[in-house]
Amino acid sequence: MSVLPGSAASVDEREDAHIPVHIHDMTVAYDRKPVLWDVDLAVPEGKLVGIVGPNGAGKSTLIKAVMDLVPKASGWVRIYGQPYAATRQQIGYVPQRESVDWDFPVSAFEVVLMGRYGHVGWIRRPRKADRDAAEEALRKVDMEAYRDRQISQLSGGQQQRIFLARALAQDARVYLMDEPFAGVDAATERAIIDILMELRSRGKTMLVVHHDLQTVRDYFDWLIMINTRVVDSGPTDEVFTDENLQKTYGGRLTVLSQAAEAVASGKVKA
Repeated sequence: MSVLPGSAASVDEREDAHIPVHIHDMTVAYDRKPVLWDVDLAVPEGKLVGIVGPNGAGKSTLIKAVMDLVPKASGWVRIYGQPYAATRQQIGYVPQRESVDWDFPVSAFEVVLMGRYGHVGWIRRPRKADRDAAEEALRKVDMEAYRDRQISQLSGGQQQRIFLARALAQDARVYLMDEPFAGVDAATERAIIDILMELRSRGKTMLVVHHDLQTVRDYFDWLIMINTRVVDSGPTDEVFTDENLQKTYGGRLTVLSQAAEAVASGKVKA
């Protein structure tokens, strides 16, 4: 299901309630410089979705905008037809490792258990079922032996596994992952993709920021190609073409120039 720019608003409310991530006419600008411009997307359910594009193309910003972590200059995002604030418990998030304070004094198990706070709240004590869910998530990422290790004492790949386990413990419907394969070894990458494919088999939807074009066809069955604006989106076999690669990685200066003119003219407020 590929939605062309300008068409997302035509989806009626009944259909919208079945769309995991629906974005319409979204622009994000920092200091009047467009980072994302006029984004329209409707991501189908139960897909492993890759987000690819050059550095600075807005991939991470797209993930953050879905979760209201950055302000939007225009447009909206709906999760199963509702704003993020009403659906946050249905979304699991794996951030970039570089954005995390790894010196925070907390164990690997405690990090994973944080994924259950949406179920029990921040004030109530976790129940046995929540602790069991955290233990099961650690087992799935093969990190049981490190459960009591302080998070700062783990390797980069181990830290990434722990954050994936936290998302698994949440038992979300939609997972947003910002470069989960960055800086990990081959064994960890294989373990992560196996888990993502298992989640897909259970009907979960995953949006994954990715940079290795060589593995796109192997990993993702749906793709978003982005260069400030969406170049194309849809089934990987249909959109991962030489023409779209050229548009995505070769036309960045043109797209930025057009977007900057739109902001300067007042058509898009910053």
